Amino acid sequence: MAVTAKIAPSMLSSDFSNLASEAERMLNCGADWLHMDVMNGHFVPNLTIGAPVIESLRKHTKAYLDCHLMVTNPLDYVEPMGKAGASGFTFHVEVSKDNWQELVLRIKSKGMRPGVALKPGTPIEEVYPLLRKLRSIFEVEGENPVEMVLVLTVEPGFGGQKFMPEMMDKVRTLRKKYPSLDIEVDGGLGPSTIGAAASAGANCIVAGSSVFGAAEPANVISLTRKSVNENRKSS
Repeated sequence: MAVTAKIAPSMLSSDFSNLASEAERMLNCGADWLHMDVMNGHFVPNLTIGAPVIESLRKHTKAYLDCHLMVTNPLDYVEPMGKAGASGFTFHVEVSKDNWQELVLRIKSKGMRPGVALKPGTPIEEVYPLLRKLRSIFEVEGENPVEMVLVLTVEPGFGGQKFMPEMMDKVRTLRKKYPSLDIEVDGGLGPSTIGAAASAGANCIVAGSSVFGAAEPANVISLTRKSVNENRKSS
């Protein structure tokens, strides 16, 4: 199955006082997903949004809400995030090694799409057990437990950091091993770095300040999509 480009503006860079209108603006500019950074001040030092904000935004949009949970206890967030209307639930491999099977089953039971994220210092091999086909657990033959891997290209917790090109080795390794997997990158993505991410094999692109800070966000989204599509055709 061929992967498709998915451009997800990071709402962390939006005007939070006008979140619904900012979401609509991004979708009108061509965004596929809206990326939501959930931080509770434990796994990372920052504090952002939670289920109440997701629930409020859901009332104003039918968009895919791509939620990245930077928390130490993701199991506690599954039910409230599912109830709030989250579309995707991406948890960190660093905090879920002992209970990831239960976590994934609960995420799916709430109608959300499970993903796994890893910090820059975490070896890519850590996510492999979450990508193996486990027919004894998942009833659909051939279905991977986790449907997306998020390779962070900055340290999690704060926006505006510089892109770490050395993380592209992880993306290349994943793409070679899992040709049909959604691979997302987040951190420092913009016109000067998107080519490296796309050529490495990333198809889901999270961009914050490079989109929200642009005079013409639609142009940035369009160019990002073009870069992903061109690199996917040539790979």
